[in-house]
Parts: sequence; C-alpha cells; structure tokens
Amino acid sequence: MSFKQKPWAEPFKVKVVEPLKMTTQNDRENAIKEAGYNTFLLKSEDVYIDLLTDSGTNAMSDYQWAGMMMGDEAYAGSKNYYYLESNVRKYYGYKYLVPTHQGRGAENLLSQCLIKKGQYVPGNMYFTTTRLHQELAGGTFVDVIIDEAHDPQSEHPFKGNICLNKFEDLIKKVGGGNIAYVTIGATVNMAGGQPVSMKNIKEVHELAHKHGIKVVLDATRAMENAYYIQQREEGYSQKTVAEILKEFASYSDAATMSGKKDLLVNIGGFVAVNDEDLFEELRNMVVVYEGLHTYGGLAGRDMEAMARGMEEAVLDEHISSRIRQVAYLGNLLDDYNIPMVKPFGGHAIFLDARKFYEHIPQNQYPAQALAANIYINSGVRGMERGIVSAGRNKETGEEYFPKLELVRLTIPRRVYTQAHLDVVAYSVAEVYENRKNAKGLKMVYEPKYLRFFQALFEEM
Repeated sequence: MSFKQKPWAEPFKVKVVEPLKMTTQNDRENAIKEAGYNTFLLKSEDVYIDLLTDSGTNAMSDYQWAGMMMGDEAYAGSKNYYYLESNVRKYYGYKYLVPTHQGRGAENLLSQCLIKKGQYVPGNMYFTTTRLHQELAGGTFVDVIIDEAHDPQSEHPFKGNICLNKFEDLIKKVGGGNIAYVTIGATVNMAGGQPVSMKNIKEVHELAHKHGIKVVLDATRAMENAYYIQQREEGYSQKTVAEILKEFASYSDAATMSGKKDLLVNIGGFVAVNDEDLFEELRNMVVVYEGLHTYGGLAGRDMEAMARGMEEAVLDEHISSRIRQVAYLGNLLDDYNIPMVKPFGGHAIFLDARKFYEHIPQNQYPAQALAANIYINSGVRGMERGIVSAGRNKETGEEYFPKLELVRLTIPRRVYTQAHLDVVAYSVAEVYENRKNAKGLKMVYEPKYLRFFQALFEEM
C-alpha cells in the first residue's frame, strides 16, 4: 500500500456549534454597497465564513469556560490577577505585569511612558495601532526590517528579522539617546505573518543594549513565532515551544500583548516589564486609562480565561495544528495558482492584490476591492492590508504607497473545519478567474485615525 501523506487532525473535538446564516449573491452585493465596500462595516450576521481577524474570535475551551465561573470580581487584588501574573512569569519570564483591556491599551501605556517628543522608534515593519500610539506620543516610527519582507515571493525563512545595518545606521544618524526603544513584532503581521529568528533577536538585543536602548517585544503571536524557530532554526528542533518562547522573550526588556490572539480569549491584554521603575510608572498610568493595576479594564473572569488559555496555547500539539490549518488553506490556493505571500504566515494567508488585479492602480485600492469581491462571491470576509491600512504621512498628509498590497484571510483558532477552508479556496479561485472584470475603488469618506476601520468607498 502506498501513502501520499500521513493525515493529521485537530487536538480537540467539537462540543458546541453556532448556526451560520446563508445569503444569496444579491444579498451580499447589497450588503457590501451599504458597508461602503469596507468589510469592517459589514454586519456579522451577513457573513458566512469570517476571516476578518483572529483577534478575539477564537473558540475557548471547556477549561477556559469553567475558569470564567471562578472570576474574582473584587475591585482590588483579584486572585485571577495573581494567577495571570504567575503564568506570565512562568511562560514569558517577565517580572512585572499590568493587565489592559486589549493590546492597544498596552501599546498606549508603553508609548506614553517611554517615548519623549521627537524621539524615533525603529521596528520590523509598522503595525497600524502600534505606530499610531507611537505618533500620538510624539515619536516617529522607522522601518528597519530586512528587504526580503517587502517581497511577497521571497522564501526567506525569517522575513520578520530586523536588518542590523539599518538599525545601526539609524543609531549613528540620530544617536542612541534619541531612540525611545526598538520594537520587535513576532510574528510580523503586515509582512504576512512572518517570523523572527532567535539569532536575530539576540543580535538586536546586544546592539540595542550597547547603546542604552530598550527592546520591546510585541508578543501577540510569539507562540507561533516560537513554533517557526523550532521548525526552521538550527539547534531548536528538540526544544518545546514553551522553552523557545521563554528564551525568545528573555532578549527583550518589555512586551505588549493582545491576549485575543495567541492566548485564545475574546478580550484582554497586558504590558509585561522587567524594570521596576517602569512598572511603577505603568501601574500609575493604567489607573488613568484602564482601571486599577490589578484588573486593568478586565473582569476577573477574563483574566482567568487568559491565564488558562496561556497554558493551552503554548502546547506543541496546539500550535502545530493551528499553523498546519493555515498552511492547508495556502496549499489549496497554491493549487489554483493564486498569487500569495510566501512562505505562508502563522495566522493568515495573505493574497497579493497587486498581482491579482494587475490592471487596477494602487491609488484605486486593489486590495480593498479584492476583499469586497471575495465577500460578494461567497460570503467569506477578509480584510485589506495595503495602501488603506498604511494611511498618510503625519507631516505631509500624503498617502503611503507600501510595496505590499495584500488581502488577509485570517483563520481564528479552533473555529473552522477544513471543509470551510475548501469553500474559501474555491471562492478565491473563482474571483481570480474573473479578475479582469474587477473595478477599482475611490474613497468617499476618510476618518482621521486608522482609516481602514471606517473608510467608505465606491466603485470607479
């Protein structure tokens, strides 16, 4: 007997299901027009398969739901806070914890505490909310990611790496004292979910500390990043994801976290630091923006679910299944010759809208149009990650024109089956087959901040 490939299955079974609403193409055409061709403005009930984001959309386990019943809703000193704090020390290694309502709350606090007006913040490609909080605090983001990250077809195994030469050039140009900190996103969302190597973060840590610069980790998907190190980097194949994660975090001074991704919860985040003085400043500021330092805008039950999610999410069998499901969709699309970012990311497949719609110029928002057309075809909701997300230069007001013009198909953890992903792949293939009929868009409403969430469009 010959075998093509050894089968695999998810390390869980289904206990509760949620019925989905089925719609017609006419229904979807009306819905997307009403939403201004912005998938963020669609009503959830009008979506069949929701791949908008993996943020807060994951399925919690029975262990997590049981923990929700153990919420200590005391205003101060909740036992759930101390449980979360102990797990952060156990799995990430940071000494001090300040919970926040979600990741952007953590970004705001850290930016306010560490950035002085006029300072620079280098990082491995921007993320939308992170860069905005840095700018609102008076900083200027500088992209120091390796060049391969901007090439969708590059097969570099660690496209999230920081370019040490770019980082060092910035230090020489502005001086270490004018750099607030260097931020390392792991994995790098805007590059297609690409990982950072252990070697790279070690070297960044060494260079930064040589010049008195702190290293801040965006740990939102660091467990997925640890899995890629295990699979791709020499010397780590025999180590567990948990061991790799803790070592990776040890090369940073602080971390922001959106628990809504890796940690399998619907709401929650935190800032974790090693510096006691910074911790004191953060826990004073959290009272202004979020809540007391032992709840940070969260219910006790949410902190309990996050602490328990951490225990489940760091298991090798969970991470392996999660990333293999993403790769399953990528391989299906590859069979249809769909242009995508390679290698496949840990949390999503990123379609290359520039190659998809070669006849639509970037100033007519091809990725925005592609996301809308996929929804019209099948009810599958993805999101734009290109010129709309990039926004405008804060000094000149001119639009940024990023090299990557992408549509993100983000897979929530423990939510969809392979049959759902079969539907997604077939839908994208149909849209690709009819790509020459697609039209560009014009923006008819632009909000002041983070325009991709609420901007409105019309067909050209």
